[in-house]
Amino acid sequence: MGSYIPATADERRAMLATLGLSSTDELFAAVPDSVRVRSLDLPEGMSEMEVARKVGGMADKNVRFRSVFRGAGAYRHYIPAIVKTVTSREEFVTAYTPYQAEISQGVLQSIFEYQTQICELTGMDVSNASVYDGAVAAAEAVLMCLERRRNRVIVAGSADPQTIATVQTYCESRSVPVTVLPVKNGATDPADLAAALASDAACLYVQSPNYYGVLEDMDAIVSAVHDAGARVVMGANPIALGILKTPGEYGADIAVGEGQPLGLPLGFGGPYLGFMACRKDLMRRLPGRIVGETVDHDGRRCFVLTLQAREQHIRREKASSNICSNEALCAMTASVYLAANGPQGLARVAENCAANAHYLAAELAGIPGFALRHQGREFFHEFLTDCPVDPEMLCAKLAEKGILGGLPVEGGLLWCCTELCGKRDMDELLTAIREVCAS
Repeated sequence: MGSYIPATADERRAMLATLGLSSTDELFAAVPDSVRVRSLDLPEGMSEMEVARKVGGMADKNVRFRSVFRGAGAYRHYIPAIVKTVTSREEFVTAYTPYQAEISQGVLQSIFEYQTQICELTGMDVSNASVYDGAVAAAEAVLMCLERRRNRVIVAGSADPQTIATVQTYCESRSVPVTVLPVKNGATDPADLAAALASDAACLYVQSPNYYGVLEDMDAIVSAVHDAGARVVMGANPIALGILKTPGEYGADIAVGEGQPLGLPLGFGGPYLGFMACRKDLMRRLPGRIVGETVDHDGRRCFVLTLQAREQHIRREKASSNICSNEALCAMTASVYLAANGPQGLARVAENCAANAHYLAAELAGIPGFALRHQGREFFHEFLTDCPVDPEMLCAKLAEKGILGGLPVEGGLLWCCTELCGKRDMDELLTAIREVCAS
C-alpha cells in the first residue's frame, strides 16, 4: 500500500504538528459537516499481485475478433513494431506539451516534424500541433470560417454522424445556425448544396470519403462553394490520402480528419488524434499550438511555440477557441508511423485497403440480397450493402465465429476493409454469411 500513498503516517503527523493541529478532522473543521465525506463505499484495498489477477480476469472477458470488417471512423490497421519502440521511450511518453516549451526542444521538434508531415499529407500550408480528435477538429475548423456577415455553417449530411453532432454542439453555444444537407445516393447533391449557399453561408464541412465510404465530387463542391464566397472544410481519411487527391489539390481551405489510422490502436475509443491544416491566409485563426522553426542567439536551429493567441490562455471570453493543448504522444505516434511507411509505403497501404474492399464488395453483391446500396458511386475502403436478414442477427452469428461484421446502418451493413483483411479472411466471411442466410 505504501507505493500508492504519497505521505506516510509519520509524515502526516509531522505536517499536522507543524500546523499546530492534532488530527485531520481539526484541519477540515471549517468545512460544514453536511458536505464532509467521511467514507467511500469502496471495496477493501488489495496487493499489487491481487490487483493484477483481478484486472487480468476482467481482461479475459474481452472478445478478440480473428478478422474485422467494421470501420465507421475507427480503423484496424497494421502498426509497424518501430512505432511502439520509439514512442514508448521514457523521454517521449507525455500526453502534453510543457508550458515552458522552449526548454523542451525534443518535444517541440517532434511536433514540428508532425506538422510538416500533415502539411505534406493534406497539401496545405500550415498545420497545428493537433487537437483531441477528428470531430473536434471539424468543429474548430468551421468556427475558423465565421465572419460578421457570414455566420451560418453548412454540413454535408453524408459526414460521420458523431462529427455532425459535435459541430452542432459547438455552433449551438455560439448561436451559429447549422444547415445539414440531405444525403442522396450516399453523397451530397449539387442542387441541395446550391440552394443552401445563401449570402450568409460561411463554410461547408464535407467529408470524403464520407461516412458511407463514398468519394464526394470534391471538384464540383469546392467550385460551387467558392463561387458563393464561402469556404470549404474538407474531412479526409489520412490513409486514403496516400493515393487520392489532397484537400489542397481540390482547393479546400481547411483540411481536418481523424488521425487514429496513423499508428494508433483501437483502444476502446481513444485517445485518438485530430489533425488540422489550412491555407496560409487562415493560419492566424488556427486554434491550439503551432511550433515554428527559428535560430537562437548563437545561430543554431531551434524551435518555439508561435502564433499563439494570448486570449486562449487568460481571456477566454475573447478567444476564438479554448483549445491550447494538443495530443502530443498521439501526434508523435502518427509522425513515427508516417516516417516508417514513407510516401510509397502509405500508398501501398491505401492500395491494399481499396483492393480488398472492392473484392469484398464484388463478392457480396453476388449473394442474393446484398446489393450495393450506392450504385455508380466510387468508394475507398468502405461501402454500404443491403442485408436480406436482420443485420444485428447476422453480426451476432458472425461474432460467434470470431468475425466482426459490418456496422448496421439504415437497415443495411456498412462494411470496411483494411490491409489486414486478407483474401482468406474475406472468403471465410463470405462462407459464414452464406451459411447464416441459408439457415
